[in-house]
Amino acid sequence: MTTDTTTRSSSTFRLSKAELVLVFITMLWGGTFLIVHKVMTVSGPMFFVGLRFAAAALFVGLTCWRTLPGLTARELKAGLLIGVSIMLGYGLQTVGLQTISSSQSAFITALYVPFVPILQWLVLGRRPGLMPSIGIALAFTGLMLLAGPSGGAVHFSPGEIATLVSAVAIAAEIILIGNYAGTVDVRRVTVVQLATASALSFMLVVPTQERLPDFSWLLLSAAIGLGAMSAVIQVAMNWAQKSVSPTRATLIYAGEPVWAGIVGRIAGDRLPGLALFGGLLIVIAVIVSELKFGKRQEQPATSPADEKEADTGL
Repeated sequence: MTTDTTTRSSSTFRLSKAELVLVFITMLWGGTFLIVHKVMTVSGPMFFVGLRFAAAALFVGLTCWRTLPGLTARELKAGLLIGVSIMLGYGLQTVGLQTISSSQSAFITALYVPFVPILQWLVLGRRPGLMPSIGIALAFTGLMLLAGPSGGAVHFSPGEIATLVSAVAIAAEIILIGNYAGTVDVRRVTVVQLATASALSFMLVVPTQERLPDFSWLLLSAAIGLGAMSAVIQVAMNWAQKSVSPTRATLIYAGEPVWAGIVGRIAGDRLPGLALFGGLLIVIAVIVSELKFGKRQEQPATSPADEKEADTGL
């Protein structure tokens, strides 16, 4: 027991192949904020999200079309649920990017990590532990600073509110992926979830009275490029989380706003010092929320599937 515990503890910070893949897609993910921010000058949010995920579904579908007839009821259910959360997460995030900067959007989006224990508390009745509670407090403080106090009060713009709600949807997506990843075919579920997100986004164009955009090379190239990136990201997430628990995955995803901030900084995006400090608190909150004390390492070794079940509570 002692030898096994020592071995596991000493390898805690080593990255497996699956974790390295998650690091790479986190870098890609962070770079998409600025691109979407630019595209919002030529397109409405829901139309672009629909176009983006239609391209992503096509890319994945073309690579695994022979396996699609084997789609099971469980895979269809998983794809539909994850697809709804993707549409809400990316759709509202894109709505927010119409009025707030890419760096600010990335930091607010990162709140999905401390939102995970909150959702588990509200839905499953699992009270968050000490470290998640500290992380939630830090995240709340960081959000207040990022929102920009004005005249002695904190003002949340519509874009910030939309992005905040999108973080809740992304937290649900992470939990769902962690719950289904080890029991379904990754390729088939990815096609279903991307197609679902695309179809729902296009359906919302009418009730939101969004004007259809004129042809634009920026819109077309961004939709195809981000569609390809979304395909890679979703397939990689589903594949990697077969062996990487949601806890480890969310720690890696914590780098997303950092990469987005770097890209935004290079492109001339400048946040006030107080807002940057708020963003830093959010990143710290993400890491703190997922810290575990050494006592947990003394438990008997578990399989990745068991660890995911324990982390998600599902």
